[in-house]
Amino acid sequence: MVKLLMEKIDRSARFYVSGHRGMVGSAMLRLLQGKGFTNILTRSHDELDLTRQEKVEQFFKKEKPDYVFVAAGRVGGIIANKNAPTEFLYDNLMIASNVIHTAAKQDVKKLLFLGSSCIYPKFAEQPIQEDSMLTGALEPTNEGYALAKIAGIKLAEYYNRQHGKRFISAMPPNLYGIGDNFHLENSHVIPGLMQRLHEAKIKNQPVFTAWGTGTPLREFMFVDDLADGCFFLMENYEDPGLVNVGSGEEVSIKELVLILAETVGYKGRIMFDTSKPDGTPRKLMDSSKIRSMGWKHRTVLRDGLKVAYQWFSTHKLLAA
Repeated sequence: MVKLLMEKIDRSARFYVSGHRGMVGSAMLRLLQGKGFTNILTRSHDELDLTRQEKVEQFFKKEKPDYVFVAAGRVGGIIANKNAPTEFLYDNLMIASNVIHTAAKQDVKKLLFLGSSCIYPKFAEQPIQEDSMLTGALEPTNEGYALAKIAGIKLAEYYNRQHGKRFISAMPPNLYGIGDNFHLENSHVIPGLMQRLHEAKIKNQPVFTAWGTGTPLREFMFVDDLADGCFFLMENYEDPGLVNVGSGEEVSIKELVLILAETVGYKGRIMFDTSKPDGTPRKLMDSSKIRSMGWKHRTVLRDGLKVAYQWFSTHKLLAA
C-alpha cells in the first residue's frame, strides 16, 4: 500500500512547466491556472534550449522554481521516430539529463518527469505493470525515444534513492485532446483518424478505409486527465518508483473508428483493409497503483473526443 503525503501545495509556489506549448504541457498549464497558481514559469524553445546545460542552469539559478513538470521533448509518430532515431535519442536524453540534474543542484522541492508507455517492452505481459520496464526488447520503431525516456526515469529514481530528492516519474498511455498533432504523417492514432474522417466528410467520400482488421485493443486517455493525475502525484506521492497514470479502459480500433465517425459526423461506409498490419494486438497499462491512492480519470472516451474535435474544428488544423 502506497503511503499518501496529503501535501497541500501553496498557490504562491513557483511552478516551471517545460514544454508548455505541447499537448501535455499546455494541459498542465491549464490545470495550474485553473487551480489558482499565480507564479507559473514557461519558456519556449527559442527562449530556452533545454538541450544546452549552461542555459538550463542559468534559467534555474535566476528563476528558482519550487516545483517542476518535465513535459518537454522531441515527439512524433512512427515515421518520424523511425527516420530520425538519433535526434529523438539525443534531444530527449539531453533534456531529461539537464533539467533533472539542474533541478537537483538547485534544490527544487519536487519534480515530476513525464515518460511514455513506449518505455515498456514490446511484448510485455498485459496489462503492463510498472516493474515491466527493462525486462525485454523495445519496439524498434521508437527505440531511441524510449531509451531517452528510460534514462530520465532512472535518473529521477537515482536522485530520489541516493540523494533524497523528491523526484518522481509518471507514465501516460496514448493521449489525445486539446493541442494534439493532426499532421497526417506524424500524428498518433486518434488525431490521424480524426483528420482523415473530417476530410472524408468534407469531400463527401462514400467509403472510409482504415488500416488492419480493427481488432487490436488500445488504451486512450484525455490529456487533461493526465494533467490532473500528475498534479495528484505531486501532492500525494514521493516514492522513487514510477507510476502508470492511465484510464485502465480498452477500446478496439474498430470501435474507435466508429465512435470517431459519429463524433466527426461522417455518414459514409466504414471498411477495414486487412492487408495492412495491425501492430501489437493489445496495449494496456496497469494503473492499479495510482488507483489505490484514490485517483481515477474522469473523462469518458466519447466526451473527450467531442472536446478534441471541437478544438480541431475551431483551430482548423488541417495538414497541408
